[in-house]
Amino acid sequence: MTTAWVDASAGASGDMLLGALVGVGVPVAVLQAAVDAVAPEPVTLRVEDVRRGGLAATRCHVDVADRAQHRTWRDVRALLEKAALDDAVRDLALRAFARLATAEAAVHGTSPDEVHFHEVGGLDAIADVTGVAAGFVHLGATAVTVSPVAVGSGSVRTEHGTLPVPPPAVAELLRGVSSYAGAATTEACTPTGAALLTTLATAYGPQPAMSVDTIGVGAGGRDPEGHPNVLRLFVGAGLEARPARPSTTEQPLLLECNVDDLDPRVWPAVIAALLEAGASDAWLTPILMKKGRPAHTLSALVDTGRAPAVRAAIFRQTSTIGLREQPLAKHALEREIVAVDVAGQSVAVKLARHDGAVVNAQPEYDDVARAAAALGRPVVDVLAEAAARGRAFLTQRNEI
Repeated sequence: MTTAWVDASAGASGDMLLGALVGVGVPVAVLQAAVDAVAPEPVTLRVEDVRRGGLAATRCHVDVADRAQHRTWRDVRALLEKAALDDAVRDLALRAFARLATAEAAVHGTSPDEVHFHEVGGLDAIADVTGVAAGFVHLGATAVTVSPVAVGSGSVRTEHGTLPVPPPAVAELLRGVSSYAGAATTEACTPTGAALLTTLATAYGPQPAMSVDTIGVGAGGRDPEGHPNVLRLFVGAGLEARPARPSTTEQPLLLECNVDDLDPRVWPAVIAALLEAGASDAWLTPILMKKGRPAHTLSALVDTGRAPAVRAAIFRQTSTIGLREQPLAKHALEREIVAVDVAGQSVAVKLARHDGAVVNAQPEYDDVARAAAALGRPVVDVLAEAAARGRAFLTQRNEI
């Protein structure tokens, strides 16, 4: 499964996305062919190696003869529908422009079909959207995660006059999406960039568990001091994640018994048997019984429907002749299993969420031990590295 992560921590625009696509290896000819199929006048994509904030990056210039013509969504849709494009490219471009038209209509109080796109209806924006659509279809990414989006601050001059940043259309497009001002003191995310990101995204957040193959760095037009004006695109193989288990409030049973006459070497097998029988958890507590005899309390947590099997396992595996039972209230957080990469070894990490935010990330010990054996490294080292990678899933809470 090909996975992509878009790092929009310095903002986003159509040409930054085009540059990042070229940077990960999408041939310029693929982008140019799609643009040629749609543009009613000549448009040339010109690639340049540049530096932004000390970083090497790819700048994709969109050279057009005329930037002044205004087109409605109806006009742009007609161009896309009649163009000789791959169906997947056409669909992606149509959805991006439809999203943009809907946002502009909401801002200006009109219908999407009558929206005049002004700057974003020009040939350069048509080239941006079509070229980016062709590039992502070429990548074949089935999952695209977008980081929180930097929108900038201050003001920007448009055909409607000077507007605050983020401009109204960008603010509308990023409703429900994590965004923040970032380092820029001007516009960092354009309407075209916002429309493309929200159309491409299948998820939002920090870099997902993936084995990164290529990284593309797309340059913006400016090179401000203090931060690199770039958009990064990571592409690679996604690591399997198990579906999240929703947060629940349950009323399980607690089964307990005191045992003072069982060979202690048997206890690991007893606990394993209880878990196999359906207990959600089982544990031992050392106690001191009457006449000073050392003993253990065996405890098992179990759903009511599985209690008969767990009771039978306790009586079969231990020497007890009776059980105590009591109902409990239990609140379980939403959980999911993701995978992180440690030197080429996949290690499962359990994430726990509270009110949608990740509050805990713990590597699964069995995976850590297996990876350590495969790598010939100490378990403690692999555990520390897996835990550090797992903590990346916690950072989104503090980014805004």
